[in-house]
Amino acid sequence: MTLVKIKHGLTGRFVADIFGVSNTLVTKIFVTWTAFLAREMQYLIHWPSRDQIKSCLPKCFKNYPNTRVIIDCTEFQVEKSKTPTAQIQTWSEYKQRNTLKCLVGISPSGAFTFISKLWSGNVSDKELTKKCGILDLLEAGDDLMADRGFTIRDYCTERGCTLNIPPFSKGKPLSSKQVTKTRRIASSRIHVERAIERLKNFSFLQKVIPLKVKHTIDNVVMICAAICNLYPKLAK
Repeated sequence: MTLVKIKHGLTGRFVADIFGVSNTLVTKIFVTWTAFLAREMQYLIHWPSRDQIKSCLPKCFKNYPNTRVIIDCTEFQVEKSKTPTAQIQTWSEYKQRNTLKCLVGISPSGAFTFISKLWSGNVSDKELTKKCGILDLLEAGDDLMADRGFTIRDYCTERGCTLNIPPFSKGKPLSSKQVTKTRRIASSRIHVERAIERLKNFSFLQKVIPLKVKHTIDNVVMICAAICNLYPKLAK
């Protein structure tokens, strides 16, 4: 019942009709089993060692062999709160709607290696990266790859890590070296976008998330990411 609801994004009332139970019982089962499945499947989201990553490094990362993780943020639309304060906190200027945001990290081969807790949609990518805990997993000498919106070079430098993001044009045409760097990073970083696309293939995460199940969304995202890690590699 829980997996059907997550995969197809069915309403509680519709699921209740399918299984011949009350809507209240569907909610209780969903809350209980998302918590249980998230705990049991959490081991599938594993932070690999350097040696593990290098042993299966895809060809598209040959120019960035020290890449430990590729990060990006994604947002899920949530029901508008009746409380003005809560409504402001979840309002995303980027999406122009109320959202919850999480940061995901993938290995070069495309497996989810980090899933943050969900934050209010108004938090910046930089602030979320700083507070979610992923930086604490990095070791000196690691490379972190991200989009140019992640202005976190100072955080990476503090840990002896290198941040690889596309160069900024600053209103001027990019040099040939900058164009080449942009192309190489884009061809590697695209895999985090493909991983997020896999994650959002679960219809529950595509629809407006009701406030009454808001506290279970962390578990749902964890379950979906763990299932995605059972799929074939995104990059070889």
